Amino acid sequence: MPSTAISSIEDKKRLVRRLADSGRGFAEQYGFQVTNNPSSLFQLLYLSVLLSRRGDFRRAVESAQALRERGWDSAARLARSLHESRVQVLRDAGQRGDVDALANTLGDLAQTVVDRYRGDLRRLRVKARYDPRLERELLAALPGVDGQVVELFLREAQALWREVAPVADRRALVAARRLGLGRSAGDLAGLAGSGESERLAWLVGALARVDLEQRYAEVMR
Repeated sequence: MPSTAISSIEDKKRLVRRLADSGRGFAEQYGFQVTNNPSSLFQLLYLSVLLSRRGDFRRAVESAQALRERGWDSAARLARSLHESRVQVLRDAGQRGDVDALANTLGDLAQTVVDRYRGDLRRLRVKARYDPRLERELLAALPGVDGQVVELFLREAQALWREVAPVADRRALVAARRLGLGRSAGDLAGLAGSGESERLAWLVGALARVDLEQRYAEVMR
């Protein structure tokens, strides 16, 4: 843990600029584009499901990358995949525990997104009438999606779905507290700038990476 957290507002803003401008949040650092199209949004969703599981986050990222590289880059394509094939891809990517259940969950998730929203999570947003509370409820009603998965997904999607901001997941808030940047998503939004949901998404994603990768000393230099 750093010996001193940042205290002055100017130092906080400088650190926020460094973090927000160092990349494009979390998902894009690992090759998952944050764009408002069905394929990208669904990949963010299954990445979030995998990240919510216990274990090394790198294994989750590698599993999501393996699903995409197998060609299952959309809800429709993943829904058409064979259960046994999903199990094999997940095991090859290093997944442990009940991989059979995970493969089932991902298949059910894909099929439900196809059945309810024709494979396009933008339709979920429209069904919710751009109401953040309803968007969260509809997301949480999907197979394998709990409150943690919703936070992880919206952490990235708030760059596009501006109405849900501010969102900061647990990892990002741990890093924010340790670095002296605040204790809530609202605190981080204030530092990112009013109405800057995209900048906030990059900041929050960068903070999550700092905690997951334990890069505190590097950031505080």
